[in-house]
Amino acid sequence: MRLLLPLLLMLLSACQALPPMPAWQSPAGRGHADLGVIRDLRSGERLSPEELVERLADAERLLVGERHDNPDHHALQLWLLEALAARREPGALLLEMLDAAQQARVDAVQTAARLPADLPAALAWQPGWDWALYGPILRHALTEGVPLRAANLSRDELLAVYRQPPALPAGAATAPAVRERLLTQLRQAHCGKLPDSQLPAMLAVQQQRDRRMAEALLAAPAPSLLLAGAYHVRRDLGVPLHLADLGAGAGTRVLQLAEVGAAVTAAQADFVWYTPAVPEQDHCARIGG
Repeated sequence: MRLLLPLLLMLLSACQALPPMPAWQSPAGRGHADLGVIRDLRSGERLSPEELVERLADAERLLVGERHDNPDHHALQLWLLEALAARREPGALLLEMLDAAQQARVDAVQTAARLPADLPAALAWQPGWDWALYGPILRHALTEGVPLRAANLSRDELLAVYRQPPALPAGAATAPAVRERLLTQLRQAHCGKLPDSQLPAMLAVQQQRDRRMAEALLAAPAPSLLLAGAYHVRRDLGVPLHLADLGAGAGTRVLQLAEVGAAVTAAQADFVWYTPAVPEQDHCARIGG
């Protein structure tokens, strides 16, 4: 028995070994002091990837924020999916990049005997999302039988919200300070060139998308994992506020994948993982006055 115990412990450790870490892909920030740093924003502790996975494994709902065009963020998302799969039930994977109109197609692919040769076409994947970045995550989920859920409003729903913005019930998500900060972000995202008359409709679209993501998380099998843009998952502005308004404030953890040099606070997330940066482009130069 004395000989068997160390062997059993060794086998158990091997079964829980983390997948290999992906190599960095983005070119900027390679020499930054924070590159690869993972921090628990509540305690200030610096964590190893193993420690991060352990702290995320029991989360009922895990929200992971990304920069959409950063390949390192998507590589780490796939790594997290694989690492968490060894420590908990698969639950559900929700994506901002899938909308309600695509769910029937997703369901058909999930129940098929094999993946279609042209997976993007089968999912009606939207060309605005780079398939080269998201494809490996989708293929992993579908191959491993992870329930896949659309988390976004359909195009028709978005247009309806824009044309006639519905009012959200009073709550944390509709606090004046939250709405004002979101309006500031919308102005900045549109380089200050968005007419003020369009701001209320744009704000409604943003908040209705966040509300849909929160509702999708609550409807999905637990433990659930949402991949979305950084602003959508922020504790002080996005989906977590809507979860709280829907009576599900507990059981949620937020991990922001952030580029080196970005400031992420405990008010915004529970954990941050710093990656290289994608070279900045002057998007405002392309927008007419």
